[in-house]
Formats: sequence, C-alpha cells, structure tokens
Amino acid sequence: MTQIATVEKILDHGYARISVPRKSACGHDCEECAGCGVTGAAVHARAKNDVGAQAGQKVVVESSTKKLLGVVALVYLLPVVFFLLGYFLSEGMGEAVRYLISIGAFALSFIPCILYDRYARRHETLTYTILRLL
Repeated sequence: MTQIATVEKILDHGYARISVPRKSACGHDCEECAGCGVTGAAVHARAKNDVGAQAGQKVVVESSTKKLLGVVALVYLLPVVFFLLGYFLSEGMGEAVRYLISIGAFALSFIPCILYDRYARRHETLTYTILRLL
C-alpha cells in the first residue's frame, strides 16, 4: 500500500520519522458532512529512508499490505467470530443468557488485539519504506 507522507525528522541509520494522514472511508469531504467529527489525525511512524529525504519534504511511502491485512483481520474479524461462537456454542440456554455470553465473548476478543498492538509498537512490525520524493 502506498501513501503520501511528510518527513518530520531524520533519524540515525537511514531512517526518518514520518507523518502519514489517517484515511477513512468517507474521504474527509467535511463540507458535505458533519457527522463523524474526525479532524484528520495522523499516524507517526519510522520509515526506511534510502532516497535521502529531508525534514519537511513530502514523500511517497509504502507499507507491507500483507501485514496490514493480518491486523485488519485481527481487529475486525476476531470480535465477530467470538460473538458468533459465544452465541452458537451456548445453545440450549435461555436467549438472554446466550446474548450475555456472546457480548462477553465479544469483549474478550479485544484482549488479543490489545496484546498485538503492544507487541507491534515494541517491535515496529508495521514498517514503512520511503519510495520517492514528491
């Protein structure tokens, strides 16, 4: 996946600190909508700087799509799977109990998400590479 980023700071050993604008499905056409309240937050990350970009320059960066899809599956699919497993595996109980078990399983599914987030931050598993200057 390629995105446009801004180099914030040059780091040691051929790396740079970048700022990547966070995208959403709405496209941030805020004049036409006032619903979400998102203010164009940015993701700050470390990127491999083989092209020699300097602070303040706009660059094209690439991130690993394979790793990103794994994170998407973890964050979006795992809660749904846990919810459905909680519901269908509690067959034979009262409907209210089944819903409570499903909600509990849904909440429990966020534990692996939080643990992976902590691991990914420590080990910088989602990496960016600066491809070229703009």
